Amino acid sequence: MIHTATITGLGHKGEGLAEVDGRRVFVPLALPGETVVVEAEGDRGTLVELVEPSPDRQVPFCPHFGRCGGCQLQHLARPAYEAFKIGLVETPLRQAGLEAEVIRFIDAAGDGRRRATLHARREGAGYMRLRSHQVHPIDQCPILVPALDKAPEITRAVQEAIGEADVSFTATLSGLDVAVRTEKKQARPERLVPVATRFRLARLALNGEMVLMHAPPVIGMGRDEVELPIGSFLQATAEAEAALAEYVIGAVGKAKRVADLFCGVGPFALRLAEQAPVFAADSDKAAVMALDKARRHAKGLKAITAKPRDLFRDPLTRFELDYDAVVLDPPRAGAEAQVKEIAASKVKLVVMVACDARTFARDAATLVKAGFSLEDLVAVDQFTQSTHVEIASTFRR
Repeated sequence: MIHTATITGLGHKGEGLAEVDGRRVFVPLALPGETVVVEAEGDRGTLVELVEPSPDRQVPFCPHFGRCGGCQLQHLARPAYEAFKIGLVETPLRQAGLEAEVIRFIDAAGDGRRRATLHARREGAGYMRLRSHQVHPIDQCPILVPALDKAPEITRAVQEAIGEADVSFTATLSGLDVAVRTEKKQARPERLVPVATRFRLARLALNGEMVLMHAPPVIGMGRDEVELPIGSFLQATAEAEAALAEYVIGAVGKAKRVADLFCGVGPFALRLAEQAPVFAADSDKAAVMALDKARRHAKGLKAITAKPRDLFRDPLTRFELDYDAVVLDPPRAGAEAQVKEIAASKVKLVVMVACDARTFARDAATLVKAGFSLEDLVAVDQFTQSTHVEIASTFRR
């Protein structure tokens, strides 16, 4: 049904909130304070007409905005945008009983995202449409680094070679690292070889198995370089990685023994080891091996002991946590099991980086209950124009 409504706020997914016939309705592309005409079905609303725009509304910089689901906030002016992102961090903490304010908001967009996943479907290559499982085709994406300008063209070439697939890109020092995923059992790897050759890809993989490699995909980390495993995690922008590493190093300070848990390929461990021995652990064995290889070829570092370990099922126990500082950078699920062991240990300093505000708030509450104070809360905005935000914080007992 069609209704005229006033937008009263923004939900955590960046959708406008309105009340229609006594129920809350989520309206994408609408902003607080706006009078809108919406078509409502259940709690989902579609913006039909903008009657009274918000002073915080701006013209989106991408012609695909509103149809492509890759960005949610291009229509929101900068001051309101930053306030919204800060709220994404502070609100879950408040709901967990913690009063903490973001002291610094870091714009880490830089030259754009060095990582992206595009979808190859019959309708074309691009990101999923807003509130849809259909693809919105694109020819270019302005939020990506220039090295990924040909990502849509490469994705279309993959679709022509093997059919529908998801294509993940990483821009590295040695070229594009491309990982293709498809559910089509008859997909033949050899059909992708001409794609890798035509676009001079550093590496191309299909369902986790390498098809062709012209050069090992390498990323610089501090003074060192790391060869990326297929499908390994990496911060979306180089600027975010540098900002988070600077924060971690500053917060760890002069600690003499450091544990880097959920270490990945070593963006923190390799930098921390310039000043102190580091124990590094992660469940991703390939990432740990890449870190260990980088460690062996690095010069001027203190010892790095890198071990594969499932920190969800097998966290370091309170008896093993004999460190001056612990660095945590867990995935979206957070670090619940490991944080409980830290809380019961004698560790006095924890530096946490998180990509999910809700699980961060849960884990932060556990540490505060155990006698830690939450300090220096920082928001790092690398997924610009989206509703994701990276968090860094320090906990002192």
